Amino acid sequence: MEYVLTATKTEARAGSYYDKIAAFYDLTFKLNGYGRSLDQYFANNPLPISRGAKILDAGCGTGLLTLALMRSVHFPVNITALDLSATSISAARKAVAESPGRARDVTFAEGNLLSLPFADNSLDLVVTSGALEYVPLDEGMSELARVIGPGGHLLHIPCRRPSLATTFLEILFRFKSHPRKEILKQTEQHFRMVHEYRFPPLQVIGWSKTAMLAQKTLTLTT
Repeated sequence: MEYVLTATKTEARAGSYYDKIAAFYDLTFKLNGYGRSLDQYFANNPLPISRGAKILDAGCGTGLLTLALMRSVHFPVNITALDLSATSISAARKAVAESPGRARDVTFAEGNLLSLPFADNSLDLVVTSGALEYVPLDEGMSELARVIGPGGHLLHIPCRRPSLATTFLEILFRFKSHPRKEILKQTEQHFRMVHEYRFPPLQVIGWSKTAMLAQKTLTLTT
């Protein structure tokens, strides 16, 4: 059996794997301060959205990034939190319901990042962390670009290589991170890079992740 759980449009074994480990995954990222680091990032880099924006958290897991979005946005928006794992979605739904934010802004969907249930050019912002590592990068980036409207943005929080922390996470969660050079290449085929943010080295998230914000322009097509 292949160890890395690379998905296709018709087969996505990562979903059933995360059904088994959702609680462990959630605890791991809560203990490492992931949410606090995201809060600091959003405070220093306000999201380029306005009231009523349509947002997708692609590969929402147990909802940590969705919750950070809710904490950072202080006006009504429409957030869809999508994941392959039904167990992870249930955990995310519970966390959102118990949060002090506007739970009514968030809806949930079980689905595949390679076949998103959205029309072309229908979203203002897509955020994703830890999901593109489970799919062929060119296919995943093309599908995200398809659903983002001209002028909309992609916030991608990829694992970076080389990094001992990334290697540990690859083994633990059965994915393969993409080289930074390839991420930049695929991003620039569909978007204009706005910034690449390095988390502070004293934050655990900074040992394995960066944040890349890119904008889909009128002149670029998927």
